Amino acid sequence: MQPYYTITQLTQEFGVTTRTLRFYEAEGFLKPTRRGRQRLYKPGDRTRLKLILRGKRLGFTLAEIRDIITMYDKSPGEAGQLQLLLQRIEGRRAELMAKRHDIDLTLAELDEVEQGARARLGELGPMSDLFSAAAAATKGGK
Repeated sequence: MQPYYTITQLTQEFGVTTRTLRFYEAEGFLKPTRRGRQRLYKPGDRTRLKLILRGKRLGFTLAEIRDIITMYDKSPGEAGQLQLLLQRIEGRRAELMAKRHDIDLTLAELDEVEQGARARLGELGPMSDLFSAAAAATKGGK
């Protein structure tokens, strides 16, 4: 493990911009050492960045990520951090399951409306064939 990472090394490794690193620095998540104008990040900063990005991918807010990360340094330490993480995971999972349910309902309703529209077009007769062909051509062109 190397003692320090440059801003370029971290941006390349994690696929983020220098602006992103500076933002997390301004928010107090990262605390690089300065050597002249150069920022040098410690392994702990790299780990925090990794945790922040994972938390963002999982849909946690910055405030939630901050709570989870800072819990490590407070009593009850890692055990408390892991308990908080498990609570946040449970909440996020419930939120995503509710969204999935809403999406499933919306898709079912779209299917129902589509079937009704197609049935009605069939009842309208030959003129509807022109609209069906145009719709199929449009759909195929996307």
